[in-house]
Order: sequence, then C-alpha cells, then structure tokens
Amino acid sequence: MDEIRIYGFDGVGGVQRLAPEQMDARPPETPDGGFVWAHVDGASEAGRDWLEAAGLDRLEIEALLAEETRPRCTLHGDIALMNLRGVNLNPGAEPEDMISVRLFVSARMMITVQMRALQALVDLMTALDRGQGSTTPGDLIARLALRLADRAEPVVAALNERADQLEDTMEEEGRGDSVMRADLADIRRTSIVMRRYMFPQRDALSTLEIEDLDWLSQRDRSRLREATERVTRLAEELDALRDRAQVVHDQILDIRAEAMNRQMLVLSVVAAVFLPMGLVTGLLGINVGGIPGATWPHAFWAVCAMLLVIGAGQIWLFRWMGMFSR
Repeated sequence: MDEIRIYGFDGVGGVQRLAPEQMDARPPETPDGGFVWAHVDGASEAGRDWLEAAGLDRLEIEALLAEETRPRCTLHGDIALMNLRGVNLNPGAEPEDMISVRLFVSARMMITVQMRALQALVDLMTALDRGQGSTTPGDLIARLALRLADRAEPVVAALNERADQLEDTMEEEGRGDSVMRADLADIRRTSIVMRRYMFPQRDALSTLEIEDLDWLSQRDRSRLREATERVTRLAEELDALRDRAQVVHDQILDIRAEAMNRQMLVLSVVAAVFLPMGLVTGLLGINVGGIPGATWPHAFWAVCAMLLVIGAGQIWLFRWMGMFSR
C-alpha cells in the first residue's frame, strides 16, 4: 500500500484518487460540500513528514502517532479524534492481535493513520477505486466501521465453530485430553483479547453518533448506529463464547476428577482386600514360639485357603455395597 493515499469526494457520491503535489503541503481543496480523505502510513518517514506539514496541532499529531491505543472517540472543538481496531489478517499473524487505525475527522478533511496493514482499509479503498464514494466524512467512518465488523465476523464464527466441535466431542466421547485443553485455552484467549477491544469500539462509535457535530447528518448517525449494533453483537458473541468455553472447561475438570475418583476407588478396594490378608500373614510370620500349625505339614495350604475365603468374602461384601459398580 502507498505511504500516502488521498481521495477527493464531491459530496454527492463521486470520488477520485488524488496525488499530493508536495509532501509538505495540505491535501488539495475540494468543492463546496466535498471533503478529502488522506490515508497515511504512520510507520514510514514520508507519512510522518506529511502529517507534520499538514497543519495539525501537536495534540492531534500525537494522537495519530501514539504507540499504544484503545478504541475511543474524543472531541477537539469540531474535530473528532478516534481510534478503532480491526482483526489482524496478515499472513502468519494472530487475528486477535488487533490492528489500530487512528482517525482525525472534520467537516472537510479526514485523516487516517495505520502502523500495520489492515485488510478492512484495503477493502474500503478498493471500493473507492471502483467509484463507490461517500457523501460525508460521517458516512465514510460508518463504512470503515462496518468493514471492520465484516472482517471480524468470520473470525468470531470460526471460534464458535471450534467451540461447537469441542462440545460435540465432550458429549460423544466424554474425554478431556491435553489436545482439547490446549484448543480450549486458545479459544478462551482469543475471545478474551478480542472482547477487550470490541466493547470500547462500540462505545467510541456510540459516542460519535450522539455528539453534536454539524458535519454529521441524520443518515450518518443511522449508519453509525448500524455499525454500533454490529460491533455490539460481535462483543456479545465473544462474551457468550467465553462463557461456553468456561462451561466446557468445567466439564473437562469434572471428567478428570471423575476418572481420578475411579482410580482412587480401585486402589482403595485393592488395599482393603489385601489389608486383612496382610494382617494374617504378618501374625503367622512373627518369629516367636507358639505359632499354630508350625509342625503341621498342611498348614501352609490351609492358610492359603483361609486367605482365599477371606478375599472372596470381602469381594462379595464390596460388591453388595455397590463399590464395584461405581
């Protein structure tokens, strides 16, 4: 993507790609009712130089180039400073490593800054290159927010599908091995990180919608409300996904606890069976006089038969008590 992209809008849906005449000049003027959108790569030196020369004050430049951002909307006079986030769909990246886009919006100019490539912005620019322009800055913000939601929806849907598969596996096989636990932990981590940005993004869009700005039309507010509802739905799905993951996690813990209890029961039964046998053999093995059967040649087999009887009696008793069926 170019380090600086400039689009001019005529206010009635027309759009054209513009090239800045000089890097130290403001974007070209537009006709009455029109506005300009300048998209800047904040990670490039040329982009930073352009911002310094664009006539913005220090507060606005710092907001556009901040290293760490969270979704928010702040008014600076009749100017709106916004931060939005989109899922990271770059090759080899994690979707929950959400990319920030910073916005400076006024009645005649909109400036966006990104530090990394964001697919939603590429989608929006592709539509503009096809001639699908916006009529107002508010409409362009709403389109961007909707594109961000469009790109996030498949990620959330994939997380829901993975959670469904885990739940089905739990119901059908009743197991909770290390692979399932690792997959579940990844789902929980992804949903928590994405949720961290979705609710503030909803609040930022809602704040812009209700602000008293002259350059926001009623149609713009309706589009922003639609984008807010989309983001809210995604945030609620992430909330539900986190709760579902917690339920599956609890089920895995129950399965592991039940398996451990069964193993402990087996060990307890075995120990209980051999405990009286050990007592008898221990008494007969003490090195003192008077041991019964010491001179009888069949005493060993008699003791073995007695131990078998004791063992069989204990097994019958434990079965009658229902311990084997547990």
